Amino acid sequence: MPNIKSAKKRVNVISKKTEINKSAKSEIKTVIKNMKALLDAGDVEACEKAMPATMAAIDKAVTKGIFAKNTAANKKSGLQLRLNALKASK
Repeated sequence: MPNIKSAKKRVNVISKKTEINKSAKSEIKTVIKNMKALLDAGDVEACEKAMPATMAAIDKAVTKGIFAKNTAANKKSGLQLRLNALKASK
C-alpha cells in the first residue's frame, strides 16, 4: 500500500476507472454476442432491426477506447457479411 497521499489517491482513481472499463467492455461484448445469436437463429428481420444498434455500440466502443479502429471495422464487417449471407440464403 502506498504511503504518499497522491499515490493513495491514484490507487482509488485507478480502481474506479478499472470498474468503469470492465463494465463498458462487458456491455459491448454482450451486444455483439446477442447479434451473433440472432444471426445463428436465422431471423433476418430481427437481425436487420438489431444491426444499426450493434454498429452504433461498436462505434461508441471505439470512441471510448475499448476497441481500436481497425478491430471495430473488422467486427462490423464480419457481422455484416454474416447478415448478407443469411439474406442470400433465404
